[in-house]
Order: sequence, then C-alpha cells, then structure tokens
Amino acid sequence: MSTFSVVRACAALAVAGWCVPSLAAAPATLPDTLEQRVAACIACHAVKERGDAFFPRIAGKPAGYLYNQLVNFREGRRHYPMMTYMVDHLPDAYLREIAEYFSQQHPPYPPAQAGSGASASTASLARGQALVQQGDPAKKIPACVACHGSTLTGVVPAIPGLIGLPSDYVNAQFGAWKNKVRRAAAPDCMAEIANRLNEADIAAVSGWLSKQTPDPAARPGAADSIAMPLPLNCGSVPAP
Repeated sequence: MSTFSVVRACAALAVAGWCVPSLAAAPATLPDTLEQRVAACIACHAVKERGDAFFPRIAGKPAGYLYNQLVNFREGRRHYPMMTYMVDHLPDAYLREIAEYFSQQHPPYPPAQAGSGASASTASLARGQALVQQGDPAKKIPACVACHGSTLTGVVPAIPGLIGLPSDYVNAQFGAWKNKVRRAAAPDCMAEIANRLNEADIAAVSGWLSKQTPDPAARPGAADSIAMPLPLNCGSVPAP
C-alpha cells in the first residue's frame, strides 16, 4: 500500500477514533529573541496582570531593583522554588538583560483587587498615610517617600515603586522580612524597618497604598529626586 493510501485510510479511521497518523509535524522554529526567552516569566508575571498577592507587577520597575531580586533568588536570600529553579544557573549578564527588558515595559495597571486593605478603617488608613508620608520618628521608622520617591513610583537604579501593589502582597512581603524568608544584601534596610513595624502598622501601610490610583504615565524617578544619604544604609542601593 502506498504512503498516500495509508494516509487516506488513517484519515478516514481517525474520524472514528481508531487511527492516529504516525507522521509527526515538524517542530515550530521559534525566534531567538529576548522576548521569546522571557515567555516563562510572563506565564506568571503576565502582561495583562492580575494584581494578586503572589505574582507582583515587575513591569516598569527599575532595572537595578529587578536584577537584585533575581540575584537574591539565585543566591538564596529570597525563597520561592519556581523562581530559584528559573534563575539558578543564569549568569549575571543574562539576569541584567532580563531586568533591563522588564524595566522598559509599561502595560496599564490592572484594576485594584479587593484584599485585606478593602476593610481598613478610617483610622487605619490615616495611620498608613502618616507612616508613608511622614514616618514615625518615635519608632525610628522613616517615611516610605524618603526612599521610594514622593510619588511612590520608585527611584532608579534600584528602589522599587509601591503604587499598584495589592495590600495582601505588601503584607506578605513584610511578613517575609520579619520571618527572614526574604532578605537582601547587607545591610538589609527593609528587614530593619519591617521589624520596627507592628502588625497594625503594616496593615495600615498596605491598606493605604492599595487605595492609591496609579498614574499610567508615571515612571521611576531619578536618584536626585530623594535626599541622600538614605535614612538607613541599604546594601541593595548603590552609594551616590
């Protein structure tokens, strides 16, 4: 029987579910571009972001910050098995390339998700605003804006924005710092700040931040937009 006859017979029987052709299609040739290589990242950190507590927005964050986090996962300062698996064998140059790619992406912010911040009281929101904008000198807690910028959109090269993050994600990260599940290059300024905040203060900050409407046109500011030196020494932020 000719190959053509086999294919015809198989096609007819396939309708009844009896025959599966053995002629496999040739694998698709994918373009060797960085966009194609980071497809695995986009599977979780989707372009159409969900804004949930597990997969934060990485688009538009400063490249230095994104690079630091990739290194932290690779070197065990942050713990999430999927991320560790993804970056475990990647060299610094490749991590910088990935970080630079995502720093240039600016998709629209997703709609605000109802989280723990949705039920924050008026008093809690007022406390959160005060901590974000003024800090608490009595507890030696600096204002968030002192490092993350007056618009809270981050500062290049290595300080992330806080706008657009769900309250549950912010709560989870403070918990990770407190429990030493998340660490950064020493001195770890955020771990120090996290340990000066009690649970009510953390809920206040995350609740107030989650209710701020992001400006779609906002971009991370320049380092000269904040006062130097920073209120605390931060190993992740290069000295001026």
